[in-house]
Amino acid sequence: MKPVRILCIGGSDSSGGAGIQADLKAVSACGCYGMSVITAVTVQNTCGVKSIHPVPQKIILAQLDCVLSDIGADAVKTGMLLTVGVIEAVVKKVKEYCLEKLIVDPVMIAKGGHSLMRDSAKVALITKLLPLAFVATPNIPEAEVIAQCKIEGIAGMKKAAALIHGLGVKNVVIKGGHLRAAKKTGAVDILYDGNNYYEYCSPWIATRDTHGTGCTYASSLAAALACEGNIVDAVAQAKIMVTKAIENSLRLGKGHGPVNVMGSILK
Repeated sequence: MKPVRILCIGGSDSSGGAGIQADLKAVSACGCYGMSVITAVTVQNTCGVKSIHPVPQKIILAQLDCVLSDIGADAVKTGMLLTVGVIEAVVKKVKEYCLEKLIVDPVMIAKGGHSLMRDSAKVALITKLLPLAFVATPNIPEAEVIAQCKIEGIAGMKKAAALIHGLGVKNVVIKGGHLRAAKKTGAVDILYDGNNYYEYCSPWIATRDTHGTGCTYASSLAAALACEGNIVDAVAQAKIMVTKAIENSLRLGKGHGPVNVMGSILK
């Protein structure tokens, strides 16, 4: 039997906590076959990003062609897209290979505050890539940039989701872990499919070891969608996966340790 194929496009994290490394762990934990296209090599650890080396556009295009022309993909998840050229390369191949299940995690800022997307690339993301997305998964700060509005509560998340949907995204998931009230009310995520809003809540987990949460969530969502799940159920599955990964997070390094999708296998 052919396995479900998930192509992850993003930056490499030398600490193994986020980026492509987190993507492939999450995809494997979901029982799918993960592939990768590296867009940048980062020098980072639990304390933050020290340096970024972009991969040339022609190499990104070659990676995409090599994987998609041979193995193909049931879903594609994007993460760190540093430059306009990277985004244009992804857009070109999404169209060329008619990739419908595109999950866009609009990664802009690393956990330690280092920028992972140039300002010009943010414009390209909004105008060129998001209109092709089946689902986008911004956190609160990213949603504020994309929707150009301030988010201070659930009502603000719903407003931003509608604005982002208006850019052409078929489904929008805004993750609420950055809300000030989340520590008291729990982490609430909002899904907007163009017609209805859905809320997904999980208890607040008191830990600083949350490196890779966004990557893990989006990759888990890609896997759930590729396994023929509908968007409402797929978001629920991704929420469960990332919550368990945070519960089992690892106390590694001196900064923000990584979430752990391997659960009791890795301690």
